[in-house]
Amino acid sequence: MNPIDGAGGAGGGSYIDQLKALQEKQRTERGDTGEKVTGQTDLNQEDFLSLLTKQLANQDPFKPVDNEQMIAQMASFATVDGIGKMNEQFGSLNAAMTSSQALQASSLVGQDVLVPGNESFKAAAGGIAAMVKLPQAMNDVMVRIQNEQGQLLKNFSIGAKSPGDHRVEWDGLDDSGNPLPEGKYTMNVSGFVDGKSQDFELSTYANVNSVLLGNGDGNVMLNIAGYTSPVKLTEVLEVGNANVGGASKG
Repeated sequence: MNPIDGAGGAGGGSYIDQLKALQEKQRTERGDTGEKVTGQTDLNQEDFLSLLTKQLANQDPFKPVDNEQMIAQMASFATVDGIGKMNEQFGSLNAAMTSSQALQASSLVGQDVLVPGNESFKAAAGGIAAMVKLPQAMNDVMVRIQNEQGQLLKNFSIGAKSPGDHRVEWDGLDDSGNPLPEGKYTMNVSGFVDGKSQDFELSTYANVNSVLLGNGDGNVMLNIAGYTSPVKLTEVLEVGNANVGGASKG
C-alpha cells in the first residue's frame, strides 16, 4: 500500500490533499486517460478511513499526527459525503413530486384554463373569452380581433369599466356578423390613459390537449390548443369552462 505522510512528515499537506495526490498517482500508474472505466475510480469515505487508520498505525513517533487537524479533515470529508447523499435524495424527491403533479394535472385534459397572453384558438363554433386587468376606471374599453396575419377582423366596445379584472368575450363573428373559421386569433383590449391609447394586460382561456413532464427540469407542462409551445402548469391562473355564445371554444 502506498504510504501517506503524517502531519509533520516530508509530504506535508492535509489528509484530503494527500488522498487526492495518491489517487492521481494510482491513476497514472494504471495509465488512466480519463475515459470512463468499469469499477470504482474515486476514493470514498471507506477508503479515506482505511488510509487514515494505516497512517496512524505507521506515523512517525517523533512527529505525531495533530489531533485537531485529523478531526477537522474527517469532519470535512464526512460533510462532503453527506452533501452528496443529500443531493441524491433531493433528486429522488423532486422526481416523485413531479410525477405526482403530472398525475394531478392529467385531470385538466379537455378543460379550459386561463393563461397569460392575448393569443387563443377559436373552434369552428363559438368564440374566445379572456380576462383583462384595468389599472383604473375607463369610460370606454375597446376590443380588437386580428387573425394570424395581423389583419383586423373586428373592433368593438365593451363600454365603461371599473378598475380590476373583467371578463371579455368575442362571439367569433366578424363586423358583418359572419362566423369566422377556426384557428388562432389575437385579442387586444385598450383604453385611454392620460389621453393616450394603451393596451392592457390580458389572459385568455385555452383548452388543454395533454400533459407532459417537461425536459427533466421538474416542470409539469400543458399542451394547449393553438399554442406552438407547452405552457407551465404554474402559469395557469384559473381552471374553468369558458363558454362563449353557448359553445365551448376548446
